[in-house]
Amino acid sequence: MSSVNDTGSGHPLNAETRLVTAGRDTRAQKGFVNPPVVHGSTVLYPTAADLHAHTGEYRYGRYGTPTTKAFQQTLMALEGPQCAGVAIAPSGLAAISTTLLSVLRAGDHILVCDNVYRPTRQICNIVLTRLGVETTYFDPLIGTAIETLFRPNTRAVLLEAPGSQSFEMPDVRAIAAVAHGRGALVIDDNTWATPLFRRALEQGVDISMQAATKYIGGHSDIMFGTISANAAAWPIIQETTHLLGICAGPDDVFLAMRGLRTLAVRLAQHYRSALDIARWLQSRPEVIRVLHPALESDPGHAIWKRDFTGASGLFSIVIQPKPQAAVDAFLDALTLFGMGYSWGGFESLAIPFDCAEYRTATKWAPEGPTVRLHIGLENVDDLKADLERGFVAFNKA
Repeated sequence: MSSVNDTGSGHPLNAETRLVTAGRDTRAQKGFVNPPVVHGSTVLYPTAADLHAHTGEYRYGRYGTPTTKAFQQTLMALEGPQCAGVAIAPSGLAAISTTLLSVLRAGDHILVCDNVYRPTRQICNIVLTRLGVETTYFDPLIGTAIETLFRPNTRAVLLEAPGSQSFEMPDVRAIAAVAHGRGALVIDDNTWATPLFRRALEQGVDISMQAATKYIGGHSDIMFGTISANAAAWPIIQETTHLLGICAGPDDVFLAMRGLRTLAVRLAQHYRSALDIARWLQSRPEVIRVLHPALESDPGHAIWKRDFTGASGLFSIVIQPKPQAAVDAFLDALTLFGMGYSWGGFESLAIPFDCAEYRTATKWAPEGPTVRLHIGLENVDDLKADLERGFVAFNKA
């Protein structure tokens, strides 16, 4: 197998190289660089003895194929040695729901960060409530004070670092230390940074999820989710994934693998461009605040600097108090920034949002309207000119 973890001299490969080389078996792939897209359900056994013993690398298409194996090996190499396994799901939300259904049972209690993805809250408030699981939301900035919220039946803590709208940065290491001291698992949504910029499993997280629809896919053309787990949590993730029949189609797996190969170069560009534009926006009179943990002025910057090696293209801005018509004029004037409920692709996006109606542990009361931006791979000067057009319309309105 041509995939390697070091150079042969004991020197470990860097993440960029692992993304290119991991999961490649050129001998099995007949010399081709990319693994084949295996469309398959039935796996035939050569003899009755093999059938009875379930010998062979593959049993049934739902449990995995050479295509899924190549993807899983590559993501595991990126996650690091703490990763015991990777499960794949047909969407990021499916990865979240599968994780929660794996970990929790009737009578359990879960602590959930108040800045999580809104559909995650809906899973907790609707699905988990039906199953007899109680949820308590907490301030993302709570730190070790989360100790006071634990109950004898608290089974897990769910985090999102940072929150993908309001960008508060929880101290995952501190919260994980408390959770493990109480025998609880730590679950983290690592979509914003990906394991390239933050190895969550090395920071006290037991289960790290991603909406791989975003940066891993990278081209806005797949729905995909991943669940990476350490040795303690992997058996329950693997069991539930198999029992629920959670899997993804081979074409989407192939496209996710393609995205992984170029993740490093794409994220580096997203990082540079977004930080450049975030700093530029700080100087704009229309902007009150920029919510971006990589900015020195951001309240979460110290934690970001400690735990992350980079930042992605997603951040938010608080703009001057104006009527909704002015915000709409800003959005309608943009030509390079599209309006759509996703991010992580090559294209730039802008979307208004308001967390106030669903926050329960914290109060969301910014000084003005809020807009989330995703900075894509377009030229930075062109994007600034587009935002300038938007601000002209905003001021006129």
